[in-house]
Amino acid sequence: MNSSQITAAAGGQGPRAAYRSRLLYFTGVPDGDTENGATVFLEDGLLVVEDGRIAQIGDYRRLVSGLAPNTRIVDLRGKLIIPGFIDTHIHYPQTDMIASPAAGLLPWLETWTFPTERRFDDPAHATEVAHFFLDELQRCGTTTALVYCTVHPGSAEAFFTASHERNLRMVAGKVLMDRNCPEFLRDTAESGGRDSETLIQRWHGKGRQMYALTPRFAPTSTPAQLGVCGELAQRYQDIFIQSHVAENADEVKWVAQLYPGYRSYLDIYDQYGLLRPRAVYGHCIWLDDTDRRRMRDAGALAAHCPTSNQFLGSGLFDFASAETSGMPVSLATDVGGGSSFSMLQTMNEAHKVARLSGYHLSALNMFYLATQGAAQSLGLDGQIGTLAPGAEADFIVLDPQATPLLARRTAQSGSLEELLFALAMLGDDRAVAATYAAGRQLHARQAGA
Repeated sequence: MNSSQITAAAGGQGPRAAYRSRLLYFTGVPDGDTENGATVFLEDGLLVVEDGRIAQIGDYRRLVSGLAPNTRIVDLRGKLIIPGFIDTHIHYPQTDMIASPAAGLLPWLETWTFPTERRFDDPAHATEVAHFFLDELQRCGTTTALVYCTVHPGSAEAFFTASHERNLRMVAGKVLMDRNCPEFLRDTAESGGRDSETLIQRWHGKGRQMYALTPRFAPTSTPAQLGVCGELAQRYQDIFIQSHVAENADEVKWVAQLYPGYRSYLDIYDQYGLLRPRAVYGHCIWLDDTDRRRMRDAGALAAHCPTSNQFLGSGLFDFASAETSGMPVSLATDVGGGSSFSMLQTMNEAHKVARLSGYHLSALNMFYLATQGAAQSLGLDGQIGTLAPGAEADFIVLDPQATPLLARRTAQSGSLEELLFALAMLGDDRAVAATYAAGRQLHARQAGA
């Protein structure tokens, strides 16, 4: 079935539909590049969706005869259906400044980030960017993301409104900054806390929207503001927390000057009650083993952002040490420091970063980290990141023949690992034939696009 046929099939979709394709999802951590019991792969499978959830999954020949008479079957043989990608660290206001040159993280913030974010005091601008941003995520197969807004409460309102309209499972939050930033982007400990609580009460749990308490990073928050964040984290224990930690060596030195007396950068967040389950910290490059174990013990998640780390020259994430310590890891694009919205391209760069430190990151593991692994670490296991019955029907259709080179290489694939590795190394948004959220198609790649 080509893209126009996919679109036509989705246009008339009723409450129950079945998709015939190769199917892949995970129930646990894969064993390197070898399929094991944690990998569920069906060469000729059937995915049955009803009322926005996965109703059934199994072998096509076993399930087809038992389908209800009104079930539409969409034939996607030759393609691969997997759960939608989960991007655990991304900035929607930085969409318009992606690929902006700078000498490093701190000058990049001053030169590009802060001036760009200033425009989000305009609700119309925030709304327009939010819709473009979500279009890009869907085009790249990302169905859930942990999203940074700006310091303006209206930027979060605009994002949540746009996401709610599309019935997406998104996590987002208003940035908090009360020092070391331009006056036009500065809140206060009191106003930031008040605005955050208002947004939590309005959006957390509304439809599929979820809130993340979002201090940008320790240098741009006073102790008073981090204290307010800790109070909110205690009061609303099912919300998320997101921030940055140990991204850049100069940043780490600056933090030590601003917060003397702490064991480490991570220790600051821990002492303010911000290290816990559903806390997600971007980068985690310049951590030591003690901090990695603290992340593990707290149930906090490290969001590895390979394209951003290389673009800004921040450093190389240490996969081997993360694995030894048991620190949970996920993959993230970190747009606009990151240079691509595509989680396939992010896998590509993550593999190379790992190789530079002598670590082999298999394709099975990369796809696991971008789906089931992220969902489990976020406390959303069973809801997203899987094709198991009962889960929300967020899934994507990957096309191994999306480009001539990809088609030529995947035609030679002798294993699932080889197929997925080719998709990760050679794929991008063009490999995403369609994206579904809660059972509804939100993107279909047009022929020749």
